[in-house]
Amino acid sequence: MKTLLIGLGLFFMALAAEGQTYDDTIALFRKKYIEELLAEKRAPIKGAQVDRISFFKANKQYRLWAEFRETPGSTPFMIPTHSGKQKPYRQYGTLSFRIQGTEYVLHAYQGMDLLKDTTYKDYLFIPFRDRTNYESTYGGGRYIDLSIKDIVDGKVLLDFNKCYNPYCAYSDGFNCPIPPDENTLQIEIPAGEKAFTH
Repeated sequence: MKTLLIGLGLFFMALAAEGQTYDDTIALFRKKYIEELLAEKRAPIKGAQVDRISFFKANKQYRLWAEFRETPGSTPFMIPTHSGKQKPYRQYGTLSFRIQGTEYVLHAYQGMDLLKDTTYKDYLFIPFRDRTNYESTYGGGRYIDLSIKDIVDGKVLLDFNKCYNPYCAYSDGFNCPIPPDENTLQIEIPAGEKAFTH
């Protein structure tokens, strides 16, 4: 799944460089996302189920700059998954941003197992919940991926239009990290992927 999302990030940047409108780039990004989701070795859905994947309309209000603060020396901890297993992570930093005049904070994590792999050493994982969960989005929360390289002068572009469902939203049998309580946003984020219709 990490390879899929890193590839999508590069794909998205290439589209932006070609002068596509924002709505166009998001639409093409999502199309590519579904194609690569189906191509995954352990794909959680089949081709006939693609029409059950849906997204909110792209909204630039949920594409915003966040202030990034690194948290060096953070202690590794375990994040439980929906399967009952636990995965080791450490906090890499925090993202502070404003929506409708109110400031919110999300914590970005690094998977301890991925730090050993040069391909993913810059990968940042942001699992979160918001007030759309159990309504229009998956109850177990959604994910956003970033790279350390996305951080420039203490700022990072946070685009909720690119947030996606964990595999557990589609099918059982996956070890999907459950967003820590500190990443629960007390606001609706009507952006990104919606709940999968079973």
